[in-house]
Amino acid sequence: MSHQHLKTIEQRLLWLSHWMIHNANHLRPKADGIKIGGHQASSASMVSIMTALYFSALRPEDRVAVKPHAGPVFHAMHYLMGNIAREKLENFRGYGGVQSYPSRTKDVDDVDFSTGSVGLGVAITSFASIVQDYISGKSWGKDLRQGRMIALMGDAEVDEGNVHECLQEGWKHDLRNVWWIIDYNRQSLDGVVHEGLWARIEKIFEAFGWDVVKVKYGVLQRAAFAEPGGERLRAWIDACPNQLYSALTFSGGAVWRQRLMDDLGDQGDVSALIGRRSDADLAALMENLGGNCVETMAQTFAGITHDRPVCFLAYTVKGWGTPIAGHKDNHGGLMTKAQMQDWQAHMGVPEGQEWEPFAGVKDQVGLQAFLKSVPFFAAGRRRHSSDRVSVPALPAPSGERETSTQMAFSRILDDIGRQKSDLAERIVTLSPDVTGTTGLGPWVNRRKLWARNARADLFRAQNIPSTAKWDFAPEGQHIELGIAEMNLFLQLAAAGLSSPLFGKRLLPVGTVYDPFVCRGLDALNYACYQDARFLIAGTPSGVTLAPEGGAHQSINTPLIGMSQDGLAAFEPAFAAELALIMGWAFDYMQREGDATPDPVNLLPDAKGGAVYLRLTTRPIEQATLPLGEDFAGNVINGAYWLRPPGPNCEVVIAYQGAVAPEAIAAAGYIGEGRRDVAVLAVTSAGRLHAGWTAAQRMRRKGELPPFGPASHAERLLWNLPRHCKLVTVIDGHPATLSWLGSVCGHQSLALGVEHFGQTGTISDLYRHFGIDTASIVAAVSSLTAGRQLRQVPA
Repeated sequence: MSHQHLKTIEQRLLWLSHWMIHNANHLRPKADGIKIGGHQASSASMVSIMTALYFSALRPEDRVAVKPHAGPVFHAMHYLMGNIAREKLENFRGYGGVQSYPSRTKDVDDVDFSTGSVGLGVAITSFASIVQDYISGKSWGKDLRQGRMIALMGDAEVDEGNVHECLQEGWKHDLRNVWWIIDYNRQSLDGVVHEGLWARIEKIFEAFGWDVVKVKYGVLQRAAFAEPGGERLRAWIDACPNQLYSALTFSGGAVWRQRLMDDLGDQGDVSALIGRRSDADLAALMENLGGNCVETMAQTFAGITHDRPVCFLAYTVKGWGTPIAGHKDNHGGLMTKAQMQDWQAHMGVPEGQEWEPFAGVKDQVGLQAFLKSVPFFAAGRRRHSSDRVSVPALPAPSGERETSTQMAFSRILDDIGRQKSDLAERIVTLSPDVTGTTGLGPWVNRRKLWARNARADLFRAQNIPSTAKWDFAPEGQHIELGIAEMNLFLQLAAAGLSSPLFGKRLLPVGTVYDPFVCRGLDALNYACYQDARFLIAGTPSGVTLAPEGGAHQSINTPLIGMSQDGLAAFEPAFAAELALIMGWAFDYMQREGDATPDPVNLLPDAKGGAVYLRLTTRPIEQATLPLGEDFAGNVINGAYWLRPPGPNCEVVIAYQGAVAPEAIAAAGYIGEGRRDVAVLAVTSAGRLHAGWTAAQRMRRKGELPPFGPASHAERLLWNLPRHCKLVTVIDGHPATLSWLGSVCGHQSLALGVEHFGQTGTISDLYRHFGIDTASIVAAVSSLTAGRQLRQVPA
């Protein structure tokens, strides 16, 4: 009886998902006249798989990344369960409606992982399983109920490089409790998938220790194969090219009959097998592939009783059960109004009841009773929370006259690692094969590397001296990754969702060479879109990494930090600044408030988010900082006066990051000729800029008075005389700070790096790009023409 209920649910989800899309494209008024879209065919090919999975196989602790183009089926499912209002579906892909692709942050139904950027939703399930095992190995995580991390994916997603990269990483970490279910409809966005792809897919997965389960035939086909002549029909199906099978599916039962009789007709068993079926029955038989058979899929899922990773290759028909099934152009195609009208009659949905969840269902009482008993939905919404970890004040490393921000980062982490504290216990560090060179070595030596099974450091066992103590253990707190930055950011995303997914809070800290942030940028954006919480340190950065050459010198990463939603970016110059920022970051990563602007900086700090640190290996002299009561707040809000302006200030030099010595020295040279020279230390151009633009928006809305400082940037610059000039300097793109002159209307000149670097010394490259002391002084001279400034000696 349960299989009959599954079949009924499958048909209801098929109808509701397609009606949702049809309503958006053909019935709802259009404001701009463009196609809304919605992927009817891709939803149809997944509907049997999703029905069997959610209503038969899943438990509340399981987590699913739904194929982006099957989003309408996901929303229809939650509508059927009473978890989402009809108005949300009626406004599909509209403002305030359900999203085009499942979104943790934008949808109201129970989305586990956002999808949309193809392939990323697949890969994150593997990294979520690693996080689950990581937590289970800790004393505070042993009560975690192990769930399966499941990805519903299209066959074209296997083309994505990050899918293959994560397979290797999973093998390294003894991956388990992962299911990937491939909707193998053999059609992609622009056409039909190449012949024999399944054989290649199978070999790839088996090479990395996965079980591959092919789900090719539905119950109708298996029954037909058991009839006289059935083996010849099976052989014909197995040999049929993808394009031909799709074309015959679209053409229908009569064309199927003609083709099968031409190829197989023998005036005997095979002809009789075909002849016993009407055109409609024959079409249903030939379209009854395993992935389109809810009973077969439910049986297949129930048959997996181990925790090894499994790839299900589920053969389907794209557009299954609809008039556009199998057509080459159906990926973005839509049923016409006439087709929908005929199909509505075929589906048994009375006119006027299109939105009714149980329209046309004869046994509504029995079905509703079945739905109430489904284990996956019994627990309700599965968003967990966990207590916040207390973050003590983090003292800056002391005793060194010169240090780099990377070294300070390393020492601060090591100091935390020495303690027996909740903060130390919940930090997990990650790095893509650059652990030692990004400052994580002392932390790892103290806290060990993580592995499901303990492994000793063989170098230590052989008494071979090494600075690295590579002991692997379940209690370890560093996850060592291969050199693939996409994997790093996906692992950070999974770890950064540990609280809502597993009810156990982690504070993930990742490190990466700063220029290679760009290699994982899609995954970084994906992590932030999901509101994952983590700290990423990009180090070393800029042309300050002079001897390494242009490929290892980052230019645009400050702009990435400024523009990436969900990411608070900082670039400190001094260890004292970094200690304040890191302490704030560990707290900020745990916040779950609303987006109400903070009255001091106008930023939604109560909401929390991820944090990006841009660090350097350049040792610089630790300046005497103005450690007053406002210092910490100013550092976090984005800037402070290292050398405050006087009442008649003529020049402000504003810098960010490693160029602090050059900015300070330039101010000293200029100050010998006049006293009104100020130095503005910018710690976060992004937070300064965001506060300033927020103030402008609020003024336009009448939420702030039209005049007077409101943002932190305005308060810093408001009292500068109108004739004051600004020179900004950064080891990065000059646009990072070039906007500062616009805050209060001061003439400005921005210095920075706009082109690929080369090898050399720091002084060589700073001079080449015009960010050295002499260039800063020359820039000030150009803005203050007519004023005599002391030139820096060559």
